[in-house]
Amino acid sequence: MDDITVAEALTAFAPWLEPTDAELDAIDAEMPLITAEGDLLDAQIATLDRTPSELDARRIRRARRRVLAARRELANQAGTGDVA
Repeated sequence: MDDITVAEALTAFAPWLEPTDAELDAIDAEMPLITAEGDLLDAQIATLDRTPSELDARRIRRARRRVLAARRELANQAGTGDVA
């Protein structure tokens, strides 16, 4: 088994391994979709251990619509070249 020195461990997190501005901009552009998918997952997790009520079903439907809207918006931005 290879021994890893402290210097090697520290250079694994060297500044040149940070995300570029373009990568951060891409993450920023996808953040509404990421948030919507997280909300949908939260709504689905809340109903795992019980039978979903009508309120739960509405919450999941709304969350699904937000995911679809965010995906549509992201696809439209990609199609026009507008990523801001």
